[in-house]
Amino acid sequence: MKKLFEELLVKIGEDPTREGLKDTPKRVEESYKFLTRGYHQDIDEVLNNAYFTAEDNHMVIVKDIELYSLCEHHMLPFIGKCHIGYIPGDKVIGVSKLARVVDMYSQRLQIQERLTNQIADVLMEKVGAQGVGVVIEAQHLCMMMRGVEKQNSKMITSAMHGSFRSQMATRTEFLQLIGTTS
Repeated sequence: MKKLFEELLVKIGEDPTREGLKDTPKRVEESYKFLTRGYHQDIDEVLNNAYFTAEDNHMVIVKDIELYSLCEHHMLPFIGKCHIGYIPGDKVIGVSKLARVVDMYSQRLQIQERLTNQIADVLMEKVGAQGVGVVIEAQHLCMMMRGVEKQNSKMITSAMHGSFRSQMATRTEFLQLIGTTS
């Protein structure tokens, strides 16, 4: 990767031997390895069997989980927050694991629509939830820095599975509790 970034610097008209750029290819390589580490993670290892017996099946919500990802179309960041709600079956999952799931899938080249669904799908499957709702709100630098250059735009995506899809009251409660009516 380091060699590719050196070549990129030359292609954009820079001198990779210049003092300020001398170590840039190595730093960018390390940065991309970090920003895309989700490709090298396994969901079962991330969740680490942190399942616990549920004593009831009330809605569980974690909101404002920070996320950053790289858009697969321009490899520019999108940054936002993820809200997750679920109704447990017979198990709940450790709360930190919800943030780790968001991190694992966001640390890949992504589109926000797929990211939202991946998070919801894995929670339905692995937690055995009766229903899952995921809402992501993010700003995309590819839309802010280039193209249409809209600085205040925000993309909102949602995925509703199980009772969050089939029961309007459940979906409405979730959306009200996270503070959106989207």
